[in-house]
Amino acid sequence: MEAVKRVKSFARRFFLRSLCLASFFWLGASILAQESSPESFGDWFLSGEYVVEETYVGSGDVRRNPQKSVRDFDEHDSILHLVFTPRIKAGVLRLGAEWERFTFGIPDGAPLPDTLQSVNLVIGLDTQLSDSILIRVEALPGVYNMGFDDLSDDFNAPFVAGGTYIFTPDLQLVLGVSVDIERKYPVLPAAGVRWKMARQWVLNAVLPTPRLEFEMNSGVTLYVGANLKQNNYRVEDHFGDNSGVPRLNHAVITYTEVRTGAGFDWKISPGVTLSGEVGYQPYREFDFYRAHVRYSQDGGAPYGMVSLQGAF
Repeated sequence: MEAVKRVKSFARRFFLRSLCLASFFWLGASILAQESSPESFGDWFLSGEYVVEETYVGSGDVRRNPQKSVRDFDEHDSILHLVFTPRIKAGVLRLGAEWERFTFGIPDGAPLPDTLQSVNLVIGLDTQLSDSILIRVEALPGVYNMGFDDLSDDFNAPFVAGGTYIFTPDLQLVLGVSVDIERKYPVLPAAGVRWKMARQWVLNAVLPTPRLEFEMNSGVTLYVGANLKQNNYRVEDHFGDNSGVPRLNHAVITYTEVRTGAGFDWKISPGVTLSGEVGYQPYREFDFYRAHVRYSQDGGAPYGMVSLQGAF
């Protein structure tokens, strides 16, 4: 009976993901057929955006209950992101790839993964419905796991859709929704606002990085804010056996963390911005929600981040 359930579950996930991925390829093929030509296709790679980012989080603790905890482990969060943004009749395409890897200093045999990694495509579209309404739809199909050892059932295709209403040049309202079938709550709505309160002050209260900005000059912006990170991964086939909790074999884990801090953006040139940030991580959680195993923050940690980003 258990084997039958696993086969049905795999078939359902495979069908949904295959349908989702096929839809994205169909959309991309349709746009290419209508918009591109041999003479203009090379121009698609002349505009885009990139991010190279590294964050270090100092030693922190998590616990499941008073008797079960994992203590004094640090974290590295590395990100590479490259997206091309060619313009077509429907708007601006977003086509690229990104990689993110969390590495934790967790000891061997602990019931938590020491690595969580995502390698995914970025397939999206920015379009304008009217002078006041902007829309973005973006999918992130890829592999979300602990590495490349076993890719048998690690594919996922989360996506987001959102809109911006330009109330005035100084005030914009944002509404969006995030969809991930591997998440405990597959559909999550969100709302935010961007408000230029004064000549040098901007309240950019939009998830996942709400912040208050102060523009010192045309090249330097200071800010205080937060960064909410959450994603879903699958651990290895025998992860549970190795950690003494067999039901965690190939289980889905939701990793969540919240960072709060202050930083700067320094526009070195039109296409290069250097950012730095320091602060405190007040919350972190490893949640095997289907297996009912959850480790939550039991001691925060300081962090530092540096990144290079820009558009071309």
